[in-house]
Amino acid sequence: MDIQYTGLAHTLQTAVIAALIFAACALLPRLHYRSQLAKLPVFGGPATGEKQRQTYLNSAKLIYLSGYAKFKDSIYRIASSDGEDTVVVPVSMLPELRRLGDDVLSFPKAIDKLMETKYTKMETESHLVIQSVRSDLTPALSRMNQFVREEIDKCVPKYLPACDDWTEVTIYKVLVDIIAQVSGRIFVGPELCEDPEYLGFATNYTLDMIDTVTAIKKLRPLFRPFTAPRCPELRRLRQREKAAADMLQPMVRQRQEAAKDPNWVKPDDMTQWMMDRGAGDNMTVQDLASCQLGLIFAAIHTTSLTTTNILYTLASTPDYIKPLREEIRSVIAEHDGNITTKALQQMEKLDSYMKEVKRVYPPAMTSFTRRVLKGITLSNGQYIPPGVIIEVPSQAIYNDSAYYPNSATFDGFRHYELRRGGSTADHARNQFVTTNEQNLAFGYGRHACPGRFFAANEIKMIVAKMILDYDIKMPEGMTERYAQIEVGRSISPNPTKTLVFKRV
Repeated sequence: MDIQYTGLAHTLQTAVIAALIFAACALLPRLHYRSQLAKLPVFGGPATGEKQRQTYLNSAKLIYLSGYAKFKDSIYRIASSDGEDTVVVPVSMLPELRRLGDDVLSFPKAIDKLMETKYTKMETESHLVIQSVRSDLTPALSRMNQFVREEIDKCVPKYLPACDDWTEVTIYKVLVDIIAQVSGRIFVGPELCEDPEYLGFATNYTLDMIDTVTAIKKLRPLFRPFTAPRCPELRRLRQREKAAADMLQPMVRQRQEAAKDPNWVKPDDMTQWMMDRGAGDNMTVQDLASCQLGLIFAAIHTTSLTTTNILYTLASTPDYIKPLREEIRSVIAEHDGNITTKALQQMEKLDSYMKEVKRVYPPAMTSFTRRVLKGITLSNGQYIPPGVIIEVPSQAIYNDSAYYPNSATFDGFRHYELRRGGSTADHARNQFVTTNEQNLAFGYGRHACPGRFFAANEIKMIVAKMILDYDIKMPEGMTERYAQIEVGRSISPNPTKTLVFKRV
């Protein structure tokens, strides 16, 4: 009996020791991580508790601006809404950080968390889409501009009321419809870009994705693995994705069949470019649908918000309308009524106005968001441990008069004057599409938005059309621009607001 008891005790002792060793192995890396992180100064409290999470969601702007004032030239950490620490990096560190490989700093891994891809299944590492945008779309912009303008000329009178007299319009909704069809002309071609079913999921998929991500982020991180899969928003997103694949399938099969004819002329759109690039990889219709949905989310959402910001600002700064209209008319006349690539480049005042709107009303408070995969020792000796998210406080940079003199003042021709009076380098760095340490709206480094050149052309042509054909103003009794909506690090125009239009 004693022998059995002793044996049992020994077994239990061994099990307890094994459990302790296992726990230590699991906890020690975490404790080491926390000790490394603790060496970095913290601003606004640690990443723990619902109160801290809500503080970030409701007061992120104050956190970033105050943190910038205190730690302008050094790194510090804050708590984000995801219950984890975020390391805020000064702009002076960007040149050395951009040289690090994707195995050290990962943009897709950072987006995974921002977009909750564990649950949404959003594709963040589609090399096919990025390669097609860079190698097919951007080089084709000169010939695509004609299609874009033709579609804009059809869409503006289609979606905007007649406006023979002053007419109040919820402009964001109109812009989403216009941009969905115009972008669709390039993404899926003339066969589908006007199809109501395509336009339905093109305009609603982005909203479904945003609603899903928002709903998931409202859940407490500890319970997300159990509650997120049951979100009604997520189920609606899955239904939308299936509908996209079902809609694309007939067109893809028709093109695959037509390709057997040696005399067949391939369509000139992104669907065909991606089909050609993916031909050797057994690409399925579902794969193609995922790529198209990724394009829709990236293009329609950001382009609609940016254009809305421009028009909201234009209505509240009416003195700019006349000189912008004169420039647009003059440039188009110089090019025999055509809007060529060169004509778009010559609309320097419009480009400047768009860039200033992007500075004063950026899409987010931060940029250069990356997940640290391997620990980094910076040139100043500070160490950033693996696992954290890093970001640059871009909005604070745009509000720094050291970079933008009189930064609190909106100056629509700020960048025009710098281009006209400066060097060749000044001319380049003050364009709407330029990315550098002080211009981060389109990202920075090799992961800067590859579609920004197409987006810039599309936005410029839509805004030019609006300025040429309509007078635009704020509703009766209002002069101040509409306030932005701020949730966490995200900033967007209020989509429910109206502007007043009258055909010229």
